[in-house]
Amino acid sequence: MCGIVAGPRVGMAAACGINLGIAIHILLAAAGVSALLLAHPAAYDAIRLLGAGYLLWLAIQAWRAAGTLDAGNAAMTVRSAIRRGFFTNLLNPKTTLFIFAFIPQFTDPAHGPVWLQILILGAIFQFNGFLFMLFVGATSGALSGTLRSRVRLLNRLTSLIFGALALRLLAN
Repeated sequence: MCGIVAGPRVGMAAACGINLGIAIHILLAAAGVSALLLAHPAAYDAIRLLGAGYLLWLAIQAWRAAGTLDAGNAAMTVRSAIRRGFFTNLLNPKTTLFIFAFIPQFTDPAHGPVWLQILILGAIFQFNGFLFMLFVGATSGALSGTLRSRVRLLNRLTSLIFGALALRLLAN
């Protein structure tokens, strides 16, 4: 959104903030929050169900959204885009659930300290995600005119993706 409204530079700044938020999640996972959740299945299930509910809510909001786009609450400066990206991702239950539940599945105590494996896997995830988000931020800014004319379609696609992810979480 930041890139569409304020251009590629602000879109890439939002990507930097998003990546900083992911770093906090990875550090918490490496510090043992993931292990705590796995040791207490009810807590894990609660986060999973809350995440699914949140995704369904987002899906409904995206489906109902108007087919127009205005600046609204979009960050308009580099500093505000970094701040918004950071807090949005830090407080995002989807990111929390993904990092805490997904990355630890690929660790094995036989291969060394699990916290170190989480940091390494998290760094790989973060690097690739950062490159992708930079691309999205820059591209959305560069293609803002085209994207603005297709907001309704993008909202509907987003809704379907969020709905599918919610159903996937509920199926586990």
